Amino acid sequence: MTDTVQFGDTPVAPAEKTALVGAVFSSVASRYDLMNDAMSGGMHRLWKDRFVARVKPRAGEAILDMAGGTGDIAFRMAARGAAITVADINPEMLAVGIDRAAKRGITDLVWSEQNAETLNLPDRSFDAYTIAFGIRNVTDIPAALREAHRVLRRGGRFFCLEFSTVEWPGFADLYDVYSRRVVPQLGKRIAGDEASYRYLVESIRRFPPMPAFERMVADAGFRQTRVEPIMGGLVAIHSGWKI
Repeated sequence: MTDTVQFGDTPVAPAEKTALVGAVFSSVASRYDLMNDAMSGGMHRLWKDRFVARVKPRAGEAILDMAGGTGDIAFRMAARGAAITVADINPEMLAVGIDRAAKRGITDLVWSEQNAETLNLPDRSFDAYTIAFGIRNVTDIPAALREAHRVLRRGGRFFCLEFSTVEWPGFADLYDVYSRRVVPQLGKRIAGDEASYRYLVESIRRFPPMPAFERMVADAGFRQTRVEPIMGGLVAIHSGWKI
């Protein structure tokens, strides 16, 4: 870790970033899923369906869904019979997920407050590790990837769904305008928090391009790494295996 890290476009101390990101998600937790629908036109639901289809959760498997607070990924995987532990550093996000699960009658999920960089979980305890739209908010991403590798059993799989760098030229320009000008205003009107969504846009722009992040996954010890761009790299599914 360096002396400073980026909180969006602002350099801050590592501990300060963790606290600031926590404040962002505490602020937006109650409107998080509504904002996802507004920002993506509902497309995030299709991306998550595709992501879970790639994970292929099976009955009897133990899966850790990191940064999964509101339960969107966990609910999809649990429906396929896997045993899911939903982990998130933010208690407000977990509270939203627990409430949503109760309303759906889903009672067999494990909910755990965890820091992705220092998981309080045993070595080799999961068959799969998933993280959707969460890795870019981690202060020390390489540490989180090493922890993902540590808690997976040999033969376990890592899957990450994250915003990335749009490679379609015309679409890239349109998306840049949309993300800079429209998303913060949606945050202001829907979630009452323009600043948090301005940070989220900045965090997307600063996330490593697909090849660079794939190298980070490999550097953490994963093999047979793969990247699947969606919508020209607007989002991407990264995967790897613990061999």
